[in-house]
Amino acid sequence: MADEFDLPKGELMKGKKGLIMGLADSHSIAFGIAQQMAAQGAELAITYMESNERRAKPLAESVGGLPIACDVSDDASMDAAFAQVEKSLGTLDFMVHAIAMANREQLMGSFVENTTRDGFHFALDISVYSFVDATRRAAKLMPNGGSIMTLTYLGAERPMPNYNMMGVAKAALESAVRSAARDLGPEKIRVNAISAGAIRTLSLAGISGGRQMHAKSAALSALRENTAVESVAGCALWLASDLGRSATGEIVHVDAGIHMMGPPEELL
Repeated sequence: MADEFDLPKGELMKGKKGLIMGLADSHSIAFGIAQQMAAQGAELAITYMESNERRAKPLAESVGGLPIACDVSDDASMDAAFAQVEKSLGTLDFMVHAIAMANREQLMGSFVENTTRDGFHFALDISVYSFVDATRRAAKLMPNGGSIMTLTYLGAERPMPNYNMMGVAKAALESAVRSAARDLGPEKIRVNAISAGAIRTLSLAGISGGRQMHAKSAALSALRENTAVESVAGCALWLASDLGRSATGEIVHVDAGIHMMGPPEELL
């Protein structure tokens, strides 16, 4: 992805320290955000699943980030990861949570018929509780305030075909953002979410019909274009920097305007 667009260099984040959680591969939104933050002078720690180390670790290192393996479903792994962040960075100015997952069988056909108890718990644990847990831990490393953000999708607002359980999880995530923003506001910690449009990532590939969704998105969007990773990264930069100092509890749509257009059935 590094050669898809030119990142403007600058010092907007010089002296800022951040944690980016959920790096998967070079096409992931987390990597795009990491590139943007690094280009503006931020010092980074970047987490990834240990099973994905071969792809993710070199990418973290390519932007000067400290690579950390972390399993958000395991308390001991989270303890170790945040201990490493504190040891290496000391404090944090921002955190980006880019983690979501549901069992594939929960993402096709009928939501009512295919949602299971275990699948429901799994999706909420990985996609929502991990945000709450990471937020609680990151806030303790933000003595001077800071910015926390996560990634959501239009499926939190509308019942999108085949998004099913992830739509419920993203709706819960957006509610968690607002509650965290209220709780952490007195500590000058801002909490927001970016609602990104369809981008060709591993997450999109996991959705039945995801490729068709991406193919149709440009024609159905207000701007007649697909959502660009650099646009999402640019929004993250704004939210993480002092430029976004009064924005909190927001769900910011970066989707070429598709959220205000026609019915979701047209996407698939």
